[in-house]
Amino acid sequence: MVLHTFFKKILLKPVSWLAHKYDSRPDEQRVFKALGELYASIQANPGKKGLVLPLDNNSKYLILSDQHKGAKDGSDDFSFAENNYLAALDYYYKNGFTFISLGDSEDLWENTIAEIKSCNKLNFEKEKFFLQNNRFIKIFGNHDLYWDNDPLAALNLESIYGKKVSIYEGLLLEEKNTGATRRIFLTHGHQGDIQSDGNWFAKWFVSTIWAPLQSYLRLNLNTPSNNDQLKTVHNRMMYDWSAVQNGLLLVTGHTHQPVFASLTHIESLYRRLDMARKTNETAVITELEKQIAKLAMKGATAPDFTAYKPMYFNTGCCCYDDGDITGIEIEHGYIRLMKWEYSSTGISERIVLDEALLDTLF
Repeated sequence: MVLHTFFKKILLKPVSWLAHKYDSRPDEQRVFKALGELYASIQANPGKKGLVLPLDNNSKYLILSDQHKGAKDGSDDFSFAENNYLAALDYYYKNGFTFISLGDSEDLWENTIAEIKSCNKLNFEKEKFFLQNNRFIKIFGNHDLYWDNDPLAALNLESIYGKKVSIYEGLLLEEKNTGATRRIFLTHGHQGDIQSDGNWFAKWFVSTIWAPLQSYLRLNLNTPSNNDQLKTVHNRMMYDWSAVQNGLLLVTGHTHQPVFASLTHIESLYRRLDMARKTNETAVITELEKQIAKLAMKGATAPDFTAYKPMYFNTGCCCYDDGDITGIEIEHGYIRLMKWEYSSTGISERIVLDEALLDTLF
């Protein structure tokens, strides 16, 4: 135990630095090209790379990503959040939602199929309920690219779920009742990322170096779900692509950083603070300043977040180190960023972090 603590202390910083260095290296031209081509492909050939599903006031969609299910060992980031995940699936199944699993559901860089199947039977059973009622859509990410490109993937999926499961790269939710077509484009979001979009070195590093070290040191580098930073580089590129589209909202995962209407949580607080100052709402100003101070974002000046178009959303992930999970709900004309967290008594609770009318966003 002393030896483990010693190694964790001296290796934490260098291993964390290496993990972040080789985890993501997005290139704007590649991101724009990949997203544009996938979006056009789904429109032109629905059902090949992605489905086109209806979007209206009766629609009820749950969007979760980045579970990173593992082998219940020291490198399994999902295990601590699993009870929140199970509670969430119970809630959304009972309330008639269609479940969209937006990639990296299984971490097949760090684990074998056999390990994941044997260690995740309960959450697969919960997902199976949605599939049996034709309310389950599975999209692949970079960590579970296997589901799309391995000849045995279909058989393995059928052995897990008891029936055939179609795998897609993206999805379009489409509304045509308002005179102009309005769409929500969903994909995992690794497209155009040099280190994640099929790069061999990233896969080698994770499976050969990072996974054994993470397991031994019991590290989880996914920060809590109230992430207090400005948007990651990749999220900003995703936003930049979505901002120039017409009648389109973009929803991704991949970065593990929740984004709602193009803003992270602290960015949203700054925008609300600016609005409160303009209307001299003293009590609101005081409360928002307290929340911002608590999050303690580094930097003297915040950018002008009022300039962002509310076009981009990110689910966050289901493997935060505090056990929380975040995701996106679309229900009866609203889109919401929600979080499931453990209460003081250990019960899973659903919390709405932000919401907006789709009509307003479009």
